[in-house]
Amino acid sequence: MKVKKAVFHDAPEKYGRVAVLLGGDSAEREVSLLSGEAVLQGLLGMGVDAFAIDAGKDLIDRLQSEKIDRVFNVLHGRGGEDGVLQGLLEYMGIPYTGSGVLASALAMDKVKTKLIWQQHGLPTPGFSALTVDTDFERLIAELESVVVKPSREGSSIGMSIVDDAVALENAFATASEYDADVMAEQRIVGPEFTVPFIGDQVLPAIQLQTTHQFYDYDAKYIADDTQYLCPAPLSEAKQIELEHICRQAFTTIGASGWGRIDVMQDDSGRFWLLELNTVPGMTSHSLVPISAKVAGLEFGDLVLKILDTSLEKLA
Repeated sequence: MKVKKAVFHDAPEKYGRVAVLLGGDSAEREVSLLSGEAVLQGLLGMGVDAFAIDAGKDLIDRLQSEKIDRVFNVLHGRGGEDGVLQGLLEYMGIPYTGSGVLASALAMDKVKTKLIWQQHGLPTPGFSALTVDTDFERLIAELESVVVKPSREGSSIGMSIVDDAVALENAFATASEYDADVMAEQRIVGPEFTVPFIGDQVLPAIQLQTTHQFYDYDAKYIADDTQYLCPAPLSEAKQIELEHICRQAFTTIGASGWGRIDVMQDDSGRFWLLELNTVPGMTSHSLVPISAKVAGLEFGDLVLKILDTSLEKLA
């Protein structure tokens, strides 16, 4: 890919040599490759000395053999977003973007995240962990329509919406192909929003509109008819309410650096927290760059602003 003529900002040499970690071997590998390539070109275009590492089995050898001053982590999913990589980088003394070990591990586990939000009185839909011993008929009677999800996957991989016991058992089997831990979450019908964070800054909320049953993998990364309304068409009072809830959700998990909160709104106007993404997508279809552009940040400025958060790591 040809890099646009560099426009240098704020002494890019202060970052030193930056390794962009991408790819890996999770179910989100292909999305990570796209995100990582976009980030790499953005950094190079801003004059940063950056290079890519596809995080395969030789990752530790690469981290040891290369001269690396900091890492821009764009590894989506398990191994890159769940605290494992974060622990390795801290052990090696390499600063990195994004949340630390504990917040990454908690946010990757949707059940643990929701339990913490519940403990802090934050609104999140009812849910139940699923096992082979689950009474699927009773659960449907209690929650009616549910969203079945692998507890530790992203990008809507393995997700289904069901409203009867047979479909629920089948959806559990599908989700189990991706994760040993599976959950069923009460479905909230209404507008879906996402709220990105960079450091302490809350970026404009986006309302997502799709012709699909829900904002699934295809709607996120392939379809051209998905609509992103940004800023989200909310009243000022509702915008403030949404920002306040999301800020609380972000801080209670201990997240830092950058991230994105996904939220539903029911027909009474109440917001419901779904999940926290600590390494959001950075592809052409991704949400953080869309919101950042509305806030006045072009892609190059965005990646530098995210990279800035690594300067505080291990200080």
